[in-house]
Amino acid sequence: MDKKLKKELLKILAGVVIFFVLLAAEKTGVCPALFGNRLLSFLVYLIPYFISGYPVVKKAILGIRNRQPMDESLLMTIATVGAFVTGESSEAVAVMVFYQVGEWFQKYAVGQSRKNIASLMDIVPEEANVEREDGTVETVDPDDVEIGDVLVIKAGDRIPVDGEVLSGESLINTAALTGESVPRSVRTGDMVISGCINGEGLLRVKALKVFEDSTVSKILELVENASEKKSKTENFITRFARVYTPIVVYAAIALAVIPSIITGDPATWFYRACTFLVVSCPCALVISIPLAFFGGIGAASANGVLIKGSNYLELLSGVDTIVSDKTGTLTEGNFKVSEIICEEGISRTELLRLAALSEGLSGHPIAKSIREELASQVPDYEINTNLVTDTENVSGQGIICKVSDRKVFIGNDKLMEANGIGFSEVKDPSATISYVAAEENDGVRYLGAILIKDQVKEEAANAISDMKKAGVRKVVMLTGDRKTVGEAVGRDLGVDQVYSELLPQDKVSKVEELLDDLGQRNVREGEAALAFIGDGINDAPVLARADVGIAMGSIGSDAAIEAADVVIMDDDLRRIPTTIGIARKTMMIAKQNIAFALVVKSVVLVLGALGIANMWAAVFGDVGVSVLCILNSMRLLAEKKTI
Repeated sequence: MDKKLKKELLKILAGVVIFFVLLAAEKTGVCPALFGNRLLSFLVYLIPYFISGYPVVKKAILGIRNRQPMDESLLMTIATVGAFVTGESSEAVAVMVFYQVGEWFQKYAVGQSRKNIASLMDIVPEEANVEREDGTVETVDPDDVEIGDVLVIKAGDRIPVDGEVLSGESLINTAALTGESVPRSVRTGDMVISGCINGEGLLRVKALKVFEDSTVSKILELVENASEKKSKTENFITRFARVYTPIVVYAAIALAVIPSIITGDPATWFYRACTFLVVSCPCALVISIPLAFFGGIGAASANGVLIKGSNYLELLSGVDTIVSDKTGTLTEGNFKVSEIICEEGISRTELLRLAALSEGLSGHPIAKSIREELASQVPDYEINTNLVTDTENVSGQGIICKVSDRKVFIGNDKLMEANGIGFSEVKDPSATISYVAAEENDGVRYLGAILIKDQVKEEAANAISDMKKAGVRKVVMLTGDRKTVGEAVGRDLGVDQVYSELLPQDKVSKVEELLDDLGQRNVREGEAALAFIGDGINDAPVLARADVGIAMGSIGSDAAIEAADVVIMDDDLRRIPTTIGIARKTMMIAKQNIAFALVVKSVVLVLGALGIANMWAAVFGDVGVSVLCILNSMRLLAEKKTI
């Protein structure tokens, strides 16, 4: 709790204590000379009234002066002044004091829910240590760091900009960005992102981005803009309050004037009008609904997910279909050798050596994975590309070359068949298979096969299962990969539909088809939304086209993060069902608050107009309902990290 909030609490408590002392004295008849005199009683009760309620009266006066009077401050001021006029001084103070109690609860709740988001502001580094060419280290502002600068990151320092580790080894704390408490190990060649804290080691990092383009700057921009994008529910409440407030003011005037003329009892009807004004104050809705959404965004942030606005939180609560890219999203995006099948008399090392030499000059991911596998099995082996001659790339089939004047064939089944090479076909639809054959004294001999796979993320299957448990009806996978590979991965993960061999523009078309199908479903069954999960720059158009775009923040491209509505900071897919759960709980709480506030206020309004409910009932109908709605919204603050 900050100092300002503590100071306000002390003022309110002082007002409450003085009010209850005066009320007890009045009801027990301790000082009849004081409370028997209406003027003296009024003056005494003004003390707690102004101690607690001065800000409300001031705000009402400023609203009138600025020609924007129709808000809850004006309603409270008119109602309490009316109560004083009718001689109900204690009730006037009760309305103001308890209204301020409700306002304080609202500020406290906002402050608590803001912590998870505002804590991100602490990730901004205050300085950067730049190593100059002469070996000296200069401390500069992060904004002054240029691409290519070498940064010295000491133990305990925040990383100022995104970069690549040139030297050193350490553990970095990514909790502020990803919500992940376990430090991540980094060494030479690894990428690091701004805002993380270096552990015990010393790192030299090459800056790859300027500060304004770095991860930390992008996150702060998302946080600052999140409150501007309101949900349909919030916009409805705002419009409702604008129309509702003047209506109840005029209704209260009518309630005070018309029956007074008919009955000739203005005091009674003036009191009832004041009661009507107190109950009709819309603060329970105006405060608790935005607070629920703010709390939902804060809870998601605590779980390592940034949501760019409460409108997207509302859409997430109604997600019916989730569409996902495959490579880099459901899979690791890194090809690795998964299996090596050798013919009799051929060693794994020999097979890998021939394959690596043949692919030695290729930058293809398949070639890279074969070279990496050889390096892991024979660490000291160096690939000598001078041994390779007469290389021929056969489009759609593979490579034919000479390794030390020995003809080598490496490629798919079509290459083997085209060259009349007998081979043992391997059945694995999820793998890319490189068959290897080489010349021997008696002709070309088949040596074996190397299976390369893009590894499925460990958490992907569980994440998809949890999405369906969270209420998602259908999960669809889109990929540019071969149909056999796409369908095999889809079966392993449990997705409902797979569309393969798609170009980026095909993905947009497919999402539009799914949106059309969803639109027809909405007509029949009500609103539902489509979310798309992606990570690459080629996913940016699809992320923008979907109802809700979800991007991977750690490995995702800048374009994908910019186009997305939701960013998962540590790329853990399990955060998606968690966030959907938070969104649905947020909407449930918002609807509960709306229903509870409207029902209670309607009942007390009618009873107040009939003279059955007095000002104390009005206090409950306004402040009591507000506090209960605020406490209900604060349940979102209890949402803890689930991963």
